[in-house]
Amino acid sequence: MNLARLSVLSAAIMIAACGGSSDQLGAGQPPTTTFAITSANATDVTRVAWEAAIASGDFGDLGGSLGLSATAPDGLAKASVLQKAGGSLVTVTQLDPVQPIVTPCLSDGIVTITGDVADPLTLTVGDTFRTVYELCDDGAGEVIDGSIDFTVREFTGDVLTSLYRLSLDAVVTNLQVVSATDTITNHGDVTVTLDTMDAPSIFAGVSGTSMTVDSNASSETLSAYSSSQTVDGKLQTFPFTLTMFGTLDSTQLAGIVRYSTPVTFVGEGIDYPSSGALLIEGDNSSARLTAVDNINVTIEIDSNGDGVVDATIDTTWAALTTS
Repeated sequence: MNLARLSVLSAAIMIAACGGSSDQLGAGQPPTTTFAITSANATDVTRVAWEAAIASGDFGDLGGSLGLSATAPDGLAKASVLQKAGGSLVTVTQLDPVQPIVTPCLSDGIVTITGDVADPLTLTVGDTFRTVYELCDDGAGEVIDGSIDFTVREFTGDVLTSLYRLSLDAVVTNLQVVSATDTITNHGDVTVTLDTMDAPSIFAGVSGTSMTVDSNASSETLSAYSSSQTVDGKLQTFPFTLTMFGTLDSTQLAGIVRYSTPVTFVGEGIDYPSSGALLIEGDNSSARLTAVDNINVTIEIDSNGDGVVDATIDTTWAALTTS
């Protein structure tokens, strides 16, 4: 699946892959790297780290129809997994602190939103609301159960015009999505930020101290993580930028690695990035994924941490993400 599915380029949703302010990330030290990267495993570790980093943008789906939604290549979470969380901003501003908003799902189950919002016309720093899913089934093949607690940390602009800068802290408690083929459970924290003030040019991102995603196939925990993206919707080519960093502990790997983007990824539309780099650091070793163009990539391996490239793998985005 293409990277730029991170970007929701429609007028209705505008963007995906949300990213947040990094001031929250000093709250805890990430785990120490324990996985040695070699020429034998570099392709696999690069794929897993890339998919985890990209899919971290899916945590923006915690905002659901708040306008903070994400689609991304297969990885930690699916785009549809968290899409429904939250409820619309207009609905949230109309919350009654005594009377919850209870909405039946299309096929079965309910969604209940409660909260304390200071001003019925806007959002205010410190506003809180909680979304609880009770076996919610909208007939799309997924049943959602669990809860998310939101706190507004920043809001400027206008809810009705959808031109605003919004930042939300969210705590996810055993949010589970069950489909015919997989069960995905999310647990952790995320700060979601979206700036649409210059729409259709958008900034969005997510950051957090820890988020664990369990599925049938694997379990991934991101620590001190962040991903952020810009999309310039004023141009027909929809140019985008993408930066990411974090620490990854995955059952698909034998240990812990760190990832970062020493060179910001740049691309257009629904293509993979045409330039940029992802550095994956292991135990006294590293692999550097560099976009040659939107089709080809190289992986440079430093297996002993001396700063010298020991091996290079030439491959393609498509081969890397389907290996």
